[in-house]
Amino acid sequence: MNGKLIIFSAPSGAGKTTIVHHLLRKVPSLSFSISATTRDKRGDEVNGSDYYFISQSDFLHKIAQKEFVEFEEVYSGTFYGTLRSEIERIWSAGKHVIFDIDVEGGLHLKKKYGENALAIFVDPPSLEVLISRLTARGTDGPEKLAERIKKADKELQYSSRFDVVLKNHDLYTACAEAEKLVAEFLQD
Repeated sequence: MNGKLIIFSAPSGAGKTTIVHHLLRKVPSLSFSISATTRDKRGDEVNGSDYYFISQSDFLHKIAQKEFVEFEEVYSGTFYGTLRSEIERIWSAGKHVIFDIDVEGGLHLKKKYGENALAIFVDPPSLEVLISRLTARGTDGPEKLAERIKKADKELQYSSRFDVVLKNHDLYTACAEAEKLVAEFLQD
């Protein structure tokens, strides 16, 4: 089976992960695409559930073997990517793939899968709100936080390249709108 792909992208802190988790609870035909990364685990993250945590040398080997449908060096020295085998795993289970992915990765997937993919950009209320959310997380030191903010400012400029811009001014409303968008796309 070749199912469909639902791509959620946004700057870090915009709410895309919360919306994706909401959809996974509400739409049984969706299955989450687990990304591969070279970054270290955070907190209680689990390999094979949250991410596939692999070494940089393994990641580069998989790039050379063309095992990724998309990959990015999201932050200096830190790679993220989608393994072809991950999409095939989900489709072979008869499900549609849902992604929680960085903006450039999302655009690469949309370009590759075209009409079979719905690319949704989650737009935060403002850059100031985004900065406040990232700071409140308390997961990054000042240097990493500054890097995320600089990247977020750049990523906000990409919103018009997505199929839909989903405003996340209110999480309840954004989740309801996401449910409607996904239901309509999966019906086609």
